[in-house]
Amino acid sequence: MPLEFAPADAPAIPLHVIAQDGAEAWAAGQPERIATWVRSAGFTGALGATLLVPGEDGRIEMALAGYGTPQGRARGRFHLAGVAAALPDGDYRLEGLPEERAAEEALGWLLASYAFDRYRDQSAAKARLVAPEGLDAGRLVAIAAGEWLTRDLINTPAADMGPADLEAACAALAKEFGAEIDVVRGEALLEKNFPMIHAVGRAAAQEPRLIDMRWGDKGPTLTLVGKGVCFDTGGLNLKPGASMGLMKKDMGGAATVLGLARMIMALEVPVKLRVLVPAVENSVSANAFRPGDILTARNGLTVEINNTDAEGRLVLADALSLGAEESPDLMVSMATLTGAARVAVGPDLAPYFTDDGALASALDKAGDTVADPVWRLPFHAPYETMIEPGIADLDNAPKGGFGGAITAALFLRRFAGETRYAHFDIYGWSTGNGPARPKGGVGMGARALLDALPGVLSL
Repeated sequence: MPLEFAPADAPAIPLHVIAQDGAEAWAAGQPERIATWVRSAGFTGALGATLLVPGEDGRIEMALAGYGTPQGRARGRFHLAGVAAALPDGDYRLEGLPEERAAEEALGWLLASYAFDRYRDQSAAKARLVAPEGLDAGRLVAIAAGEWLTRDLINTPAADMGPADLEAACAALAKEFGAEIDVVRGEALLEKNFPMIHAVGRAAAQEPRLIDMRWGDKGPTLTLVGKGVCFDTGGLNLKPGASMGLMKKDMGGAATVLGLARMIMALEVPVKLRVLVPAVENSVSANAFRPGDILTARNGLTVEINNTDAEGRLVLADALSLGAEESPDLMVSMATLTGAARVAVGPDLAPYFTDDGALASALDKAGDTVADPVWRLPFHAPYETMIEPGIADLDNAPKGGFGGAITAALFLRRFAGETRYAHFDIYGWSTGNGPARPKGGVGMGARALLDALPGVLSL
């Protein structure tokens, strides 16, 4: 289904949004025929409930959507997306929706029409919505398109989304928006001083690479860095089978920054955008990097490898070092980096780290505004000793297991220089079929960051 709203002048079916405590009052204000139908159907305005009301000719005259209670709505988001999936084909116009919920629900409706159908037909919501008055419909479509891109990239298995395929996706995005792209591959990574990207990816059949995309010629500079580990076996520290099952999503950081980049370019946000994606597959072969190896990063720091399954921070380190060399006004990394982050906040929150209080405040506010929840975790300086092994400057996998998300973030901060910096440790996966969030790949933190950018960068 095309990603679009119905035309504003479409002969749309009214969709009345009715809270649980207002259902009886609403019915009492309707003609007796409609009130009797609604009462007979037992419609109470319960959250997610849907009711079609026929006209005298038997056609749909209107539809009702239950909006529950404030307490119930607080336990989720995009509630009308579930209603969209339950409605038959047609165009619908919202009536009675609180104005402050219009943007969230309209975006959720667009996201409900997403389906990953590359390998077989998949069903998605087919009902179209007339954008509520006062909303920037084009902005919402651009945001949804960026999210669709993120989901498609994550959902595609590694056989069809290896480093070369991820490069092709970046190239297609660059071509669509007139961006420039440069790629360093294979042995050239050593020649151009990206030794850790090379080390992590050299055992795979597809060459490791660093993808560098630039767009925009005015405004402050924004650099996005996304972890592009297209599949992670764990390397010589091989993951057990159960832990390898979702590793096609280990490039979720790259997918998310590309989705965000698409939003920024489509909306013509006045920034000089740079996107860096180290794209590798962490494989097992005779030339795989080993536990005990000591690697020298682009910025000269040495790193002892205590676990080859902690590879994401290695490839990000070289990319962050490159980004920091230009001292952008803001640099953000996104990665499916640690299980510790999931233990801390679960799969739905996007935890992030920053030393910048103003940036944190803007992100927290934006997350609430656009229904993209984020949660700040600390760059806790006393844990720095945990990533210092003694034999090298840094340890890629500190022993003990405590504070794993924090120690990983502290590791990355060593490569960001003096740049204003934030790091997102995302999950990139929806574990169940929630409204507008089907099971599978999902963007996290991108919409919050997009909403925060004007204040953060004084746009």
